[in-house]
Amino acid sequence: MINKTLKISKNRWSMKDQITSWSSQIYQIRFMTLVGLLLLFFSFPKEAKSQTLDDYLIQAAENNPGLRASYARYEASMERINQPSLPDPELQAGIFLKPMERFMGNQSADLRVMQMFPWFGMISTQKEELGQMAQVDYQLFLEQKNQLFYQVKSTWYELIRLQEEIFISEENLNYLEKYKRLALIKYQVGQSNSSSPTEMAEKPVATSSASQSSMETMGGKTSDESMAKPQSEVMASSQMSSAEGMNQVLQIQIEIEELENQIEQLTADLEPLQIKFNQLLNREQEAKIPLPEELETVKLNLDRKQVLDSIYRNNPMISMYDAELSALDQQAKMAKLEGKPMLGAGVNYMLFSPRPESGMQMGGQNMVMPMVSMTLPIYRKKINSKIKETELLKKSAFHRQEETKNLLAMEWSNAFRNWENANRQLELYEAQIKLVEQQIQLLTTAFSSNSTELDLVLRTQQRLLEYKLKRVNAINLQYQSLSMLEMLAANSLQIQFESK
Repeated sequence: MINKTLKISKNRWSMKDQITSWSSQIYQIRFMTLVGLLLLFFSFPKEAKSQTLDDYLIQAAENNPGLRASYARYEASMERINQPSLPDPELQAGIFLKPMERFMGNQSADLRVMQMFPWFGMISTQKEELGQMAQVDYQLFLEQKNQLFYQVKSTWYELIRLQEEIFISEENLNYLEKYKRLALIKYQVGQSNSSSPTEMAEKPVATSSASQSSMETMGGKTSDESMAKPQSEVMASSQMSSAEGMNQVLQIQIEIEELENQIEQLTADLEPLQIKFNQLLNREQEAKIPLPEELETVKLNLDRKQVLDSIYRNNPMISMYDAELSALDQQAKMAKLEGKPMLGAGVNYMLFSPRPESGMQMGGQNMVMPMVSMTLPIYRKKINSKIKETELLKKSAFHRQEETKNLLAMEWSNAFRNWENANRQLELYEAQIKLVEQQIQLLTTAFSSNSTELDLVLRTQQRLLEYKLKRVNAINLQYQSLSMLEMLAANSLQIQFESK
């Protein structure tokens, strides 16, 4: 009965374990399904939703092969830190082909094990030196990452600039089409008015003879002679106005064709930039790049000195030379430690067999002999040369760091100059655009009422197009210089977007 009860309880527990395992499996399946749905949810919107520049920077950091190779080199240098250790122990074995007779018996073999130990602190110094060299590779990786991010940002801003230039050119093309239709209407009206002078020219022929005789008796010229000159002048003026109207239409058509060619050139310039951008992200060359409509003007919340201090504090190249100087300090310490002796400890095990002597077996006991050893670094010339070498390398690294600081200061100065120039140009072009737009409104109204020339309207419209394009280039210069400053500072700078 007890066994039966135990069997039932065991079956119940096994059923319970199975249910628990099934519930855990169901929970895992549900969890994996939820994770899969979340991954799908966050992966599909990338096609439907416009990606930001930060998203592309993350893709470039994850996928760019050059950056991944640099990081792999850093990981390889990190593995070197674990390599310094004690030298391998040395085992020596000697076997006598003919046993050697000794006092302790006949020696048949000799075994030796020896372990050498470097001077105190040698291994830790080597690890520290390799750790600093790994930091050098890491700073080089950060520098390459900053260079990659700058290229991605620069190409991104160039793509937006071309897109805005195409949009502005197409908008100006629409204005030219409107001017062309207006010029055609004026030309057609002029053509219809030019037919009225010929009708007026036939009416004087039907005048009465009485009026003709009265005019002749007054001693003046005949009516035919007096009317011939006004009629010719009217015909000439009508022909001139007709030719001038057609000239205006042709001039607008020339402007349209030049602008269409400019739009085609800008569209063609987009392709190499798109390929460059996709290659920086290690994507397909034809991958679509959703772009924002325009860039907003920004304001930098830091002054010149603060930006330069950030560059000196965060730039990877300066940090790289700091790590290199630390590594050279450890190399100098290692060179001094190499001038210290190495210690060794070991065991010598000798195998003996008994030797018969006077009818008796003599000896035969194996012997164990502890051993110590020590190297004698008496050749000091190479040690002193290594110490001198590290001192010269430190001096070289220090000067290269100073040169790098000077180059960074030069690049900072140029980038900040471009930033300030872009701000001045933006203020100028935005004010000029408002004035030219007001001027175009007045000229368009005057042109519709035939009180101004078309050339003046076209020149003013062309000036507006130039100012808009210059404004786009100024904004692009603003972002390009900001990207350069961020690359030098190896950090995002504090900016503020300005509303129009």
